[in-house]
Amino acid sequence: MRVFWRRFSRSRSAVLGLGVVFFFTLVTLVATWVAPHDPTALIAQPFISPGPRYPLGTDNLGRDVLSGVVYGARVSLAVGFLAAATSTLIGVIVGAISGYLGGVTDALLMRLTELFQVLPRFFLALLVVALAGPGIGKIVFVIAILSWPPMARLVRAEFLSLREREFVEAARALGVATPTIIFRDILPNALPSVIVAGSLDIAQAILLEAGLSFFGLGDPNLTSWGGMLNNALAFLRTAWWMPTFPGLGIFLTVLGFNLLGDGLNDALNPRLRSR
Repeated sequence: MRVFWRRFSRSRSAVLGLGVVFFFTLVTLVATWVAPHDPTALIAQPFISPGPRYPLGTDNLGRDVLSGVVYGARVSLAVGFLAAATSTLIGVIVGAISGYLGGVTDALLMRLTELFQVLPRFFLALLVVALAGPGIGKIVFVIAILSWPPMARLVRAEFLSLREREFVEAARALGVATPTIIFRDILPNALPSVIVAGSLDIAQAILLEAGLSFFGLGDPNLTSWGGMLNNALAFLRTAWWMPTFPGLGIFLTVLGFNLLGDGLNDALNPRLRSR
């Protein structure tokens, strides 16, 4: 752990990314106490510019923008974590089975992976959510189902390089069951790459959720950054703060997860960094 932190902390950008991710995660956990108002409550006159009373101003209906940004962080990060965790789980299972078993199983699973990978992910997500109706659960499911192929290919590559190692051959010789070899012996050695890819998947999921909400397909009962951008579209000239602050939230969280992913890659895969 000390070696990992020493490698990780050498990169200022990685530490900055960790700080940004930690900040927004903390905001989501204490949103109820941090947000000064209910994000849906009409608490003031419309279009009040940022000032001491309303630090980020109010929107066209008189809602507090700061409260919306705080609660929007909760939605974006929840979707990001849940969708990335689900797609990672699917990708690890498919990639592990494909890489370890090989042969016909590998060929079939890779064809399935390629089929999902060539689909236009964002536009298909738009279509599915539009037909199924808005809802956070549906958005998480759609993003996860459309995002697992890169993880599957990554895990497959790791398993192809690890399945012929001596410790795997020894486990086979001892009659250890295949699932045990896959998940107990090989998978832990592939986890560094999985962790790095998973952190980057969170950023992609946040962008996808923001895009869907921007097009009006987010959950109408929840405040999200994409939904705030959609609402601000008609007021770009008259209320610059309405799109600026939720857009900044999206930018910073995505940047934070990407910087964190790069830092984790350098710390967990030092051989790749030295090339």
